[in-house]
Amino acid sequence: MKTAYAMEMPEPLFKRLGLLDWAYAALLLVGALFAFQQYGGFMDAYEVGFLFGAVGLFSWLGWQWKPMRVLLLVIAVTSLFAIQLYQGQQARTNEVFLLKFLLASQSAVMWMNVLFVLAMLAYWLGLLARAPFASKVGSALVWSAVAMGFVGLLVRWYESYLIAPDVGHIPISNLYEVFILFCLITALAYLYYEARYATRQLGGFVLVVINAAVGFILWYTFDRQAYEIQPLVPALQSYWMKIHVPANFIGYGTFSLAAMVGAAYLLVDKGILASRLPGLEVLDDLMYKSISVGFAFFTIATILGAMWAAEAWGGYWSWDPKETWALIVWLNYAAWLHLRLVKGLRGPVLAWWALIGLLVTTFAFLGVNMFLSGLHSYGEL
Repeated sequence: MKTAYAMEMPEPLFKRLGLLDWAYAALLLVGALFAFQQYGGFMDAYEVGFLFGAVGLFSWLGWQWKPMRVLLLVIAVTSLFAIQLYQGQQARTNEVFLLKFLLASQSAVMWMNVLFVLAMLAYWLGLLARAPFASKVGSALVWSAVAMGFVGLLVRWYESYLIAPDVGHIPISNLYEVFILFCLITALAYLYYEARYATRQLGGFVLVVINAAVGFILWYTFDRQAYEIQPLVPALQSYWMKIHVPANFIGYGTFSLAAMVGAAYLLVDKGILASRLPGLEVLDDLMYKSISVGFAFFTIATILGAMWAAEAWGGYWSWDPKETWALIVWLNYAAWLHLRLVKGLRGPVLAWWALIGLLVTTFAFLGVNMFLSGLHSYGEL
C-alpha cells in the first residue's frame, strides 16, 4: 500500500513529457544544427559545446516553464530574420528600414529600454489603481522587452563578426553588454515567480531596479558612445568568460529581485499597500528563493572566476578589488541564508538585509569599476 507521501510525489520529469515536449526539444536541436551549419566556421570547440549544451538546457527550461518555449521561438525567428537582412554587409544597418529602426542590435536594445519603462508605468498603474488589465499589459510589455533585448544581443554577436572574424565575440564583454544581460535575467526571474505565485503586484517594484539599469544603458550609450563594438582585450579572450559572466549575472539579477521584494515586505509590514501587495509569508518565501538561486549561481561564478584567474594570471586568488568585493557579496548572502535556515530568523531584519545587500552588490558590480583599479580594470567607466 502506498503512503500518502508517495502518492503525492510527482512523476519523474521524463514520464510527464508528451509529444509536444519532445517536438519542442527536437526543434531546438534542428535550430542548433542549422546554426552550426551556417556559422560553425566561426566557432571554436568550446562554442560548439555551448551551442549544443544549450539545447539540453533550454529543453529542460521549456519543459519546466512552458512560456519559455514561445519566448525562444520568437527570439530565434526574429534574430535569424534580422541576420538574413544583413546579407553579410555591415553597411546595411543604415540602409534597410527594418534593421535601422527595429532589428539592428542598437535599435532592438533601444526598444527593450522603451518597453521596460512602459512596463514599469503599467505595473504601477495596475497596483495603485487596482486595475488588473494594466498589470496584464505590464507583463506583456516585459515579455516583449525581454524578447527585444535578446534579439539585440544575438544580432550584436553577428554584427561583431561582420566587422572582422577576429573581432567577433559573445556580447557579454563590457559594461554596456552586461547591463543589458542584467536587465534580461532580472526580468526573466521576475516573470517566472510572477507566474508561480500568480501575482503581478510586485512588477512595479522589480521594474524600478531594471529601469535603473536602463538609465545606465542610456547614459552609457549617449554620453560615452559605449554601444560601439570593440575587440576583446586579451584578458577576456577566453572560453571562461562565456560561462563565468552569465552565472555571475544570474546571481546579480536574483539578488536584485530579492531586494525589491524586501522593499515590498517592509511596506506591507508597516501597513502600506498591504491590501494591494501579496502577504508577508509569500514575500518572505519569494525573497528566500530568489537569494537561494542567486547564491548558488554566484558561488559557481566565483569558483569559475578563480579557475579563470589561475589560467590567465597564474593564481586562483590575488585579492584584487573585484575578487575581494565578490567575496564580500558571497559572505553577505551566506550569512543571510544561515540566519534564515539555521537560526530561523524571519521578518523585517532579513528584508532590510536583502535591501541593503543590493547596495553591496551594486558596489561590487559597478562601484569597483568606477573607484578602484586592479586586474579587472578593463571594465572601468
